[in-house]
Amino acid sequence: MNPSIEGLYFVEKTRIAVPAGVILPSAFLRFFHPISEKAARFIDSKAFQCSIPKNKFLLRSGQVCPYLFLVSKGLFRGYIVDGKNEATTWITAENDLVASISSFFDHSPSVENIQALEDSELIGIHFDDLELAYQKFPELNTAARKVLQQLYRQAEERAYLVRLAKASSRYTYFQEHQPELVNRVSLKFIASHLGMTLETLSRLRGSILRPSTDNSEKSI
Repeated sequence: MNPSIEGLYFVEKTRIAVPAGVILPSAFLRFFHPISEKAARFIDSKAFQCSIPKNKFLLRSGQVCPYLFLVSKGLFRGYIVDGKNEATTWITAENDLVASISSFFDHSPSVENIQALEDSELIGIHFDDLELAYQKFPELNTAARKVLQQLYRQAEERAYLVRLAKASSRYTYFQEHQPELVNRVSLKFIASHLGMTLETLSRLRGSILRPSTDNSEKSI
């Protein structure tokens, strides 16, 4: 498949109704703010499930992102291309949102690529359906505002992370704030996210793990 058109391909190819037992958008929103049963039924009826294989792309740079996704299973990264290098801007997993946020809200081409790092399943909703839900049910606006507050906090944490001068400080911060990803994500992507070489990251991890011979690093 031509890589330039791969993004969004799997969304349309694998799109199905949300199966029973999968977390629905209403359940996610209710974690932030109460919503009525009528609002819950409406927004859930607009949602769909799709599957993205490992290493494939949810979105490619230059495409417009018309969907907002909730990760029900799997792992994703966002990255930009800087010359010959890839700079991983974020990494996220289950129960978090995935999208090119500026592209989604502004209907503009994305600067990011979004790639699945594991076989993954997503719950998606189209921008137009979300806007209609906001118009029909005012409480959804409050819930969405609180979700955006969380997204802003995450963005602030990432901004703080990249401003730490020492590589060891950046890795420690990553360990403290996303411990569930430390041994789940390939080292090359963690290194890219933390703005350091793979060799530097391996040396840092080695110095931390050296006292315990029982630990093992994730393979690259």
